[in-house]
Amino acid sequence: MLAFVNHSRGLWSRKCPQNRVFWEVDVLIDRANSQLLVVDMQERLAPSIVDIASAEHHCGVLLQAAAILAVPVLISEQYRKGLGSTLPSLLAMAGVHQAFEKMEFSCFANAALREALTVFDGRNTIICGTEAHVCVLQTVLEMRAAGEVVTVVADAIGSRRAESKSVAVERMRAAGIDVVTSEMVLFEWLRTAAASEFKAVSRLIR
Repeated sequence: MLAFVNHSRGLWSRKCPQNRVFWEVDVLIDRANSQLLVVDMQERLAPSIVDIASAEHHCGVLLQAAAILAVPVLISEQYRKGLGSTLPSLLAMAGVHQAFEKMEFSCFANAALREALTVFDGRNTIICGTEAHVCVLQTVLEMRAAGEVVTVVADAIGSRRAESKSVAVERMRAAGIDVVTSEMVLFEWLRTAAASEFKAVSRLIR
């Protein structure tokens, strides 16, 4: 039997027989209950990513929107000594953020990142970055298995091969992960053209 409990911000949780809590969210992405995770968009990895310019651009759009809308931002870096730091263009857009170096492929397997990602129960983690079929995929699947709410931004992730990204997205969808575009995230964060931040955010996608 499943037990359902109503929470604030349209959240519901349900307890399965093993006493694990799974969070249910509104159909739309709620900025008040979101956090943005940028995975391994690093200087020495980026040049090998297919269509990196597009992934970088859309990660930048998400970072700027998050800054405008006060959505918390976390940035991971895989083995900084080997792969370099996060792309300077993205750091310049990041505003206030938390940065973490890791050796694990999954962000959720890193103790410091896991703690930061789970500070608030039921928060929707919006995920972008590289590589789609390695660090992004493992992060998403582990978070989902732990009962966390995750959303992957398809136009803001990338891999060294197009097929790897395509298969990763298929696997995410099969696992029940929401896959969206950066514009979907922005307009769902806004909800209305009457929002005071509408003009600033809408300029990001013109």
